[in-house]
Amino acid sequence: MLAKLSSRPAFRRCAFTGVLTLTLLGAGLPALATADDRPQADLSRFYRQKVKWAACGTPDAPKDLQCGKVTVPLDYARPGGGTLDLALARYRATGKSRGSVLLNFGGPGGAGVSELASDGKEFMDLTNGYDVVTFDPRGVGQSSPVSCGEGSDQGSAAVDEDTTESSDPKVVLKQLRTAAATCAKYSGPVLPHIGTVNASRDLDVMRQALGDKKLNYLGFSYGTRLGAVYAAQFPKKVGRLVLDGVDTLTEPLSEQGIAGAEGQQTALEDFLDWCVQDIACPFGTDARSAPDRAVHLVRSLDQDPVRTDFGDSFSGQDLVGAISQALYSKRMWPTLERAIASLVEDGDTRAIMAFSSGGTGLPHLSGGGIVDAQDVPLDNLPAALMAINCADDPDRPTAEQITKNLDGLRARYEEASPVFGRYRLTEVLMCYGRPRGTDYIRADVKNVGSPKMLLVGTRGDPATPYRWTVETAQRLGSSAVVLDNKGEGHTGYASSKCVHTKVDDFLLYGSLPASGSSCQPDRTVVP
Repeated sequence: MLAKLSSRPAFRRCAFTGVLTLTLLGAGLPALATADDRPQADLSRFYRQKVKWAACGTPDAPKDLQCGKVTVPLDYARPGGGTLDLALARYRATGKSRGSVLLNFGGPGGAGVSELASDGKEFMDLTNGYDVVTFDPRGVGQSSPVSCGEGSDQGSAAVDEDTTESSDPKVVLKQLRTAAATCAKYSGPVLPHIGTVNASRDLDVMRQALGDKKLNYLGFSYGTRLGAVYAAQFPKKVGRLVLDGVDTLTEPLSEQGIAGAEGQQTALEDFLDWCVQDIACPFGTDARSAPDRAVHLVRSLDQDPVRTDFGDSFSGQDLVGAISQALYSKRMWPTLERAIASLVEDGDTRAIMAFSSGGTGLPHLSGGGIVDAQDVPLDNLPAALMAINCADDPDRPTAEQITKNLDGLRARYEEASPVFGRYRLTEVLMCYGRPRGTDYIRADVKNVGSPKMLLVGTRGDPATPYRWTVETAQRLGSSAVVLDNKGEGHTGYASSKCVHTKVDDFLLYGSLPASGSSCQPDRTVVP
């Protein structure tokens, strides 16, 4: 999931999807050795490059933000073939630099360059010792962005219980296959090579191109998965790694969504309890009826979408996607309330669509080069989210399992969250028809043997439950040091002064808290 660092609206769909109440089949792929040890294809030309930095050249970019790129192989098994350019951005160190610290903001599918441009102030303390660098991973943002075109709508229609066609198993499977084919069509050659294993190898090319002997890294949410995979692939190259909002390494994608849907339903109800205290709340002033009103709004928009200024339709599932991002931080609640009020009272989608990011909304095949920011497809984040999650998970539901259990799945997701359930189920089923993903993360990212790394888990995190921090720490072995943040919200760095200080102390000075140390919650006042 994408960590929410500021109150700036952005379209950030939750990375974790649902539980299939069925047994998923699939034989394991051969395990990969660590990249430090296994024989390498000739990657020397990629490891010889140096980043050339320049002004970013976009009107809204901060003047002190610099942009650059690195080139990586499309396929690491065939490095003599096609290549990809990955977009980078940095704030230079204000004093003597000890190198770079790389940031990943999560997702999967979150674009780092635009995030650092917007929220760079959160990381200015780190410029006391580092160049603060981020990147758009392959398939994301300006780095050969993937898109599904109308494929997401096709996948959503497959699980819509209100349509006659969705009750026909053959039609459901056809819609899912069509959705997968549409995503492949619009995404181009990068799609088969997307995923965290390759993104980790890209990260090592970046490390070398930046001139760093070791990788110093701060990853949020999904970025913790990427950091853990890097530690497994390149344990000898690990410098100071921080993983905040720790992802699971072991639970199949099909077992993550019920917990996620339940967590976000709880967060929604907390928002509604706050909202109804305001006479202008679009869900009324009765806390007992507000949840039902929210469900009614989503369903009515699914049945009768409103038109946007772009001529597109805005459905209930589009609203769910927007709401899910605002719930990561209480600071977003007033903005969300006003946006929904504009939608309900005036049919005005502009404010709620401010939670969207992107440009033209048209799929754009880049041929491996950097894409202009305004040309990034509007659906890049959810398209990349599905592509990366599917690539990272070896399990796929069979046709028989989907058709026999679809009604039961709908019911279980509806029980977990009448608002978010269908949204999560769609994300799971969209892996159907795609190639089988890797089992490397689930099977081999364990006992990494790297230097100590800091894992931050937040007790009240609605997206990445604290138990995942504990489980992942156990899986990584003696390298993992856990910081227990007693507060709320998705990730701790931006929401807890204590976490912020301890993370900075480790990255800047190498000062690790004792494993099991805790941070008490900051007092949060909702505007």
